[in-house]
Parts: sequence; structure tokens; C-alpha cells
Amino acid sequence: MPIEFEGKVLDVDPDEVAGKILFLGGRRVGDRLMRRYVYDVEAGDRSRWIRLRDTGTAVTLTVKEIAHDGIDGTTETEVAVGDFETTNELLRRIGFEPKSYQENRRTSFELAGAQLELDWWPLIPPYLEIEGRSREHVIELGRMLGVSEDDLTGENTTKVYARYGIDLSAIGELRFAE
Repeated sequence: MPIEFEGKVLDVDPDEVAGKILFLGGRRVGDRLMRRYVYDVEAGDRSRWIRLRDTGTAVTLTVKEIAHDGIDGTTETEVAVGDFETTNELLRRIGFEPKSYQENRRTSFELAGAQLELDWWPLIPPYLEIEGRSREHVIELGRMLGVSEDDLTGENTTKVYARYGIDLSAIGELRFAE
């Protein structure tokens, strides 16, 4: 299974981070609203789940499995699907009910062969995701941006919310205020 090499830098100033990325030769790729349904694979198992995500340019169905909270602690098995709502209905018909619907806003950049994502989620401060080709690549990108390895986390979104005293599993719909 493919390992996802991703580190998060929490509570960032988006304008400052974007400026650093561009100063270092990065390229802004785009802005979008992302939406997702999250489904349990097995009740009570928080280490594995299914994510149906619409990025605004593609719809994917993914099984995520977490071994640990490190930069290299998550594996993903992902496939492109044709339609967000139809895939949700297909999953319902085979017995998967979404445990939540979630939205976030994302600004994407490319720098030194890595994908950098500034993410805004409801109720918490923005954060930066750095996704690279290896653990070392993610750490190096962090250093380029002035972030130490100790300030990178591989925690999933549920654990990030918990840092702010919010139980994400108790929120059925996570949307931006209109």
C-alpha cells in the first residue's frame, strides 16, 4: 500500500507561509472548496476509514489506514470516481452510512517536487500540509520554510481538532458559515 509522506504545521499565518513558498520559487496552483464524506470501515476503529472527497477538480474514494502519527504513518489506497453524490449513494446501498460530512478550503502550491496545501477548516486556525516523496523530503521542505522537524506532525484531522478541544467525531456536518 502506498505510504503518504505528509507533515502538518499547525496554526500558521497563511499570508506569511504563501509569501515564503513563492519567495523560494514555489508556484501557486489554485484555490478551492473541498468536501468529503467520511465512513467507518469497522465501528469503533479510528485507525481506518473511508473518505469520499470532491476536490473541485476530481472526486476520489480512499481507504486511509494509520499506523502511527509520524510523517510516514499513514497509508492510502485511492481511486478516482466519477461523481460525488452517486458514489455516496452507491456506498449507502452496500451498507456504508457516512458518519460525517466535512468541508475545508485549500490553497495549493508546488515547491521542490512537493505539494504544499494551506488548509482552512471551520472552528480551528489554518494549517499547512507538506506532502513529499519521502519522510526526509517533507522534513527538508519544512526546513526550507523555517519549520523544524519537531514542529511537523502527521496527526490526522480528528487529532488536530482534539488539540483545540473539539471532538470532531461528534460533529455530523462540518461546514463554513454562509
